[in-house]
Amino acid sequence: MKQKKEVVENMKMTVKTKIKEYRAKHNMKQDELAALVGVRRETIYHLEKGRYNPSLILAYSIAKVFGVSIEEIFEIVEE
Repeated sequence: MKQKKEVVENMKMTVKTKIKEYRAKHNMKQDELAALVGVRRETIYHLEKGRYNPSLILAYSIAKVFGVSIEEIFEIVEE
């Protein structure tokens, strides 16, 4: 059991996002998307720059705005 715990602790994951691309396709500004999903514009900015990982609810809300699945906008990358 200890060996599995070490593997999980040493695994680094990052979230890549396609929010900016989807916003461009829909001619949408950061503040417009933010208003639709109930967050501040800065949150969208930080998501796009990879500085913040969204909650599951926020990821779902963003995907719903664009009519796609969460996996189409967010990708978890193991390093």
